[in-house]
Order: sequence, then C-alpha cells, then structure tokens
Amino acid sequence: MNEKEFIEELKLLNISITKEMLENLSIYYDYLIEWNDKINLTSITKKEDVYLKHFYDSLTLIKAIDLNKEINVCDIGTGAGFPGLVLKIVFPNINMTLVDSTRKRTIFLQQLIDKLKINNCNVVTSRAEDFIKDNREKYDLITCRAVSKLNIISELCVPGVKVNGYFVPMKANIEEELKNIDILKKLNSEIEKIITFNLPKEESIRNLIIIKKTDKTNGIYPREYNKILKS
Repeated sequence: MNEKEFIEELKLLNISITKEMLENLSIYYDYLIEWNDKINLTSITKKEDVYLKHFYDSLTLIKAIDLNKEINVCDIGTGAGFPGLVLKIVFPNINMTLVDSTRKRTIFLQQLIDKLKINNCNVVTSRAEDFIKDNREKYDLITCRAVSKLNIISELCVPGVKVNGYFVPMKANIEEELKNIDILKKLNSEIEKIITFNLPKEESIRNLIIIKKTDKTNGIYPREYNKILKS
C-alpha cells in the first residue's frame, strides 16, 4: 500500500488525514526502520507493508469506536506503538497511554513522541497486570493488537475499563479463542459485537471484538499472570 492508496482507503473509513499527519507517519516509518536495526521492533519493514499492516490496520479501530471525541484510551502491549501511537497521530483529540513491558521499546516510543512533539500521550514501562491493578476503571477504551489469547488478555485489560466503557482487542482468526471466554462474565463484561473484515490488497482476515463493561470488576482481577495461565 503506497501513500496514495493509504489515503484512499482511509477515506472509505471516513478518515480525512491531513498533510501534517502524513508527515508524522512518514517520520514514524523512518524512525521505526532506524531503530529496528538496534532492537527487534517489527519483522515488517517494507514501506508498503508497514503502511498496510501497521498504519492502516491500526486505524481500522474506527470501525468499532468513535475516535473523533476526547476519550481516555490505553493500548496494552503496544510494542512499537501499534495501534496506540498511530491512533494518537491521526486522532489528536484522544488522551493516549501506551503500555509495554520492554524498556527498549518504551524508550523508542518516548523519543519518537518527543520528536513529533505529541501532547497527551503517556508511555509506561510495565507488565499489563501490574499497570491495570493501579489503574482500575480508568479508561473509556482499552485496546491491544495481536496480544495473547482472548481469555487471558481480557482478564488483564477489562478491570482497567470504566463501567459502560469498552475493551476492543484487534485480532486475526478468533474461532478457537471464542470457545473459552467464560472469564468475561466474571469480569462483568460481554461481547456486544464482532466486526470481521479483510485488509485491502492482501485480503487477510481481521476481527474487532467489541467488549462492553457492564459493572465494576471484582478486585481479585486481574490475577497474577502465572495464575491466569494455570487456570
């Protein structure tokens, strides 16, 4: 996906991207490739692939949630900033928190944010369960992309969502994962809708799982990560 194709596909998502946003994404790409020589940020390095599989893919979250208003958003396991930093660049009105457990990645993100002079975008180095324990019922939206199985990542993220807020994991194939999601009831949450679509050009499958939080989550959640795996 070249830049022209990127712009045209975003129009189909009702996203009108500015010249400044495009310039920031271009800087993002160059910085990503520069740092990728130092630390492993992504195996996808060809520019056309980054624009499709990272930038465009991140922005498809707009299919599930209205990002045109001021909301508090958290991206758990953000890695190189996907989807969180891409969302923040294109939707500057949102307040974004990027969480990752790897210090080298968060250093990359913070330096990139400083370089782009982006405001209201916090970077936190922490394991998901530790961060959420200190930030319960805080966010209007928590998202993640290709992070762990649905039952595991739901327990790690839903406790951080406000009542009537949303957790929207972005995933590829989910058929098997949907067979084991009893944890959602215990977290006082439920799947409201699943949006399934294909990425342009390559046609790979994508799913946005819209999980609504209906009541406060019991304080025992999230459990320690090893306990979640054992159960």
